[in-house]
Amino acid sequence: MHKLSRRSLAAVLRSGGSRYRTTAAPNSTFLISVGENESKNRWLSVLAAGSHGLPDFTKESYLNDGLARRFESTAAASDTPSPPAEKYEYQAEVSRLMDLIVNSLYSNKEVFLRELISNASDALDKLRFLSVTEPELLKEAAELDIRIQTDKDNGIITITDTGIGMTKQELVDCLGTIAQSGTAKFLKALKDSKDAGGDNNLIGQFGVGFYSAFLVADKVAVSTKSPKSDKQYVWEGEANASSYIVREETDTSALLPRGTRLTLYLKHDEKGFAHPERIQKLIKNYSQFVSFPIYTWQEKGYTKEVEVEEDPAEAKTDGQEEKTEKKKTKTVIEKYWDWEQSNETKPLWGEVEFRSILYVPAVSSTGKDDIANPKTKNIRLYVKRVFISDDFDGELFPRYLSFIKGVVDSNDLPLNVSREILQESRIVRIMRKRLVRKAFDMILGISMSDNREDYEKFWDNFGKHLKLGCIEDRENHKRLAPLLRFYSSQSDDVMISLDEYVENMKPEQKDIYFIAADSVSSAMNTPFLEKLIEKDLEVLLLVDPIDEIAVQNLKSYKDKSFVDISKEDLDLGDKNEEKEKEIKQEFGATCDWIKKRLGDKVASVQISNRLSSSPCVLASGKFGWSANMERLMKSQNMGDTASLEFMKGRRVFEINPGHPIIQNLNAACRANPNNEEALRAIDLLYDAALVTSGFTPENPAQLGGKIYEMMNSALAGKWSVPAAEIQHEQPLAAESTPEQQHTNPETYEAEVVEPVAAGSQKQ
Repeated sequence: MHKLSRRSLAAVLRSGGSRYRTTAAPNSTFLISVGENESKNRWLSVLAAGSHGLPDFTKESYLNDGLARRFESTAAASDTPSPPAEKYEYQAEVSRLMDLIVNSLYSNKEVFLRELISNASDALDKLRFLSVTEPELLKEAAELDIRIQTDKDNGIITITDTGIGMTKQELVDCLGTIAQSGTAKFLKALKDSKDAGGDNNLIGQFGVGFYSAFLVADKVAVSTKSPKSDKQYVWEGEANASSYIVREETDTSALLPRGTRLTLYLKHDEKGFAHPERIQKLIKNYSQFVSFPIYTWQEKGYTKEVEVEEDPAEAKTDGQEEKTEKKKTKTVIEKYWDWEQSNETKPLWGEVEFRSILYVPAVSSTGKDDIANPKTKNIRLYVKRVFISDDFDGELFPRYLSFIKGVVDSNDLPLNVSREILQESRIVRIMRKRLVRKAFDMILGISMSDNREDYEKFWDNFGKHLKLGCIEDRENHKRLAPLLRFYSSQSDDVMISLDEYVENMKPEQKDIYFIAADSVSSAMNTPFLEKLIEKDLEVLLLVDPIDEIAVQNLKSYKDKSFVDISKEDLDLGDKNEEKEKEIKQEFGATCDWIKKRLGDKVASVQISNRLSSSPCVLASGKFGWSANMERLMKSQNMGDTASLEFMKGRRVFEINPGHPIIQNLNAACRANPNNEEALRAIDLLYDAALVTSGFTPENPAQLGGKIYEMMNSALAGKWSVPAAEIQHEQPLAAESTPEQQHTNPETYEAEVVEPVAAGSQKQ
C-alpha cells in the first residue's frame, strides 16, 4: 500500500477526520490501518470506491506511536431537534451590490477564488495577531492553513481555513451589510487602544470580496466557529435573493474546531471551476505567494507489480522439457486521493522590509525602438502576496520606464472594494511616485559606475525611453536630465552628460547651445557652428529624431537655458553696437534689395553675427520649426501639405558682410540693381543657403539648372583649344564656295603657327 505523508496522517489525527469528510460520496469506503512494513515504517492506505471524496469515519480507536485518539462516529444524526433557522433581510444596498458584482464589477469570473483565499488568509492573519496576547485561541487547532476540496460531479467547491472564525452576531454583521467587516472593527479598536502595537495592516475577513462567490455560485453556505463561542453557526444565501438565513450547526460531522468553511454550489455553466486541476492552476496564478499553506484535494497514483494469468495459447506443448516456472507480472498504476500543497514557491522579496524588487535587464526584450506601446506588463502587483494584476496601462509605472521589470507587494490597498479599480486609488499614486524615484536612483547608480561602458550599454538600449520621459513626465525633469547623453562639437565620438557640458562652459557663457541634424557629420559641417567653434564654445549635437523635442521640453538645466543656434537673434555675448550700426548703414540697402528679390521666401534679410567663412545662412524663426523639425514633420504629415505650410516657421536670410560674394553683391546693388546676372546670383545664393542650413529645396531640378548655368558661365572658354590649333588640323581646300566664306570667314584670316608646348604663350 502507498505511504501517506506524516503531514497527511497528522491532519487526520488532528482534526478527527473532519477535513476528510465529504457530502458528495457518503457511501465511500475509507480504510486506515496502522501497522509496520518490512522497513518498520508506519503507513496508512486510502481506498476510494468510486469517488474521489473522503467518507465519514466509523467509531474506532487508533494507536499511533503510543498516542491514542478516539474518533467518534459521525454517521449517526443527533436525536436532539435542530434549533430553527433565523431569517434576516439584507441591508438595503446589499442586493444591489450583489447584482453589481455579478454583472459589472468583475470582468473575469475566476477572481472569485482569489478573493475568497485572501479572506481566508486575512482570518488566519488576524488569529495569529490576537494569539500573541491570547494564546488560548490556538488550543483547538494549532495548524494555520487553507484547504480547498472540489466535487466536479456535483459542482461543489469547499474552502476551509483555521482562522479566527465568527460568532453569530459577527456573521450577521459581516455578511449582511456593506463595508462592515470584522477586521474593520478590529482596526478601529487597535487605533483606540494605547497599548496596540505590531502589524495592524490587516484586511477585512469579509467584505465586498466575499460576494464575488456569486459570480460562479447560485448558493453559498458559510459555516464558522469562533474560539470565543461554544457554538458553530451557518450562514446560507442565494444569488439574487433579498434575505439569508443563519442557523446553529447541529450536524456533528460538520463541526469545526475553529475557523470557517465556505461551500459554493456552482451554477450549471460554471461547474468547470470544480475541477481540481483548474483550482490548482488558479492558485498558482493568483495566490502562489500567500504566506499560509494552501492545500488542494488531488488525485495521485503510484505504480506496483501485479501477477497476471498465463495465456493458454502460450502454454508449452506436450513433449517439451519442463523448465523452471516463473510468475508473470505487469505494472499498473494505483490511484488514490490526498492533500497537496499548491503554494510551495516562496517569494523572492519574502519577509523583508522593502516591498518591491526592480531590475534593469541587460537588453530590451521588445527592441530599442518599441517605446510607444501603452500596454506595459513589466510590473506585477501583489497584495499580501496575492497576485492582482500586471496590466495598469501606465498607472502604476510610467510607460517610458517600461523596460524596468519587477514585482510590488503591498498590504495597504483597498481590497475590500475591488482589485480591478486600483488605478483610482490614492495609494497606487503614492506607490507610483516612490517606485519611479527608486528606478531613477538605480539608473543613476549605473551612470556613476567606474566602468563607463556599463552606462554606455544601458544608454544604447534604453536611452530613447528616458528621452520620451522628458516629454511625458514634467515632474521628473530634474531626475531625467542628468541621465541624458549627447554628442557635442568637442566630443563627436563619445557622448557626454549635461553635467560634463556645464563644467566645460566658458565663464561668460550663459546658455547651453545645441543644433539638431540628421547625423553628426552634417551637424559638424553646418554654417551655424562657424563662429561658435571660432570662439571655442561647445555645442550639443542632437542627431536622434526625438532629441530636439526632449530638449525643448526640458527648457533649462541648472539655470542654463537651452538655445538652438539655428534660430534667429542668436546672442553670443559679443555684441558691438557701434560696429553693428556702421555695418547696417553700409549693407542696409543691399539687405532691402535681396529681400525684394526673394519676396515671400524669407521674412527678412539681416546681417549675421554667427558666420565666419560662409556667405549666408537661412535661420529659422524664433518660435517656428527648425530645419531639422521641418524635415521630420514632412516625413510624418501623410501628405497633408496645408497643415505643414501652416506650421512651418518664418525664415530669416542672414548674410556675412565680410564675405567676397556679399561684398560683390553690395557693389552690384549700388552700381546696377537691375542687373540680371546679379539677380540670378541672389537666387542661387538663397538656394545654396537652403541646402547648407538643413532645409529641403522646393524645386531641386531648378536648383540644379541654376548651378549648371553658373558653372557654364564660369568655365566658358577656360580650357578650350585655341582656334589656330583647330585650323591647323583642318585639311586644305583648293577653293572655297561663297557659302563656306559666309559661314566660316575665319578660314581665310587664319595664321599658320608652329606648335607650342601646352601652357606656353606665343611671343
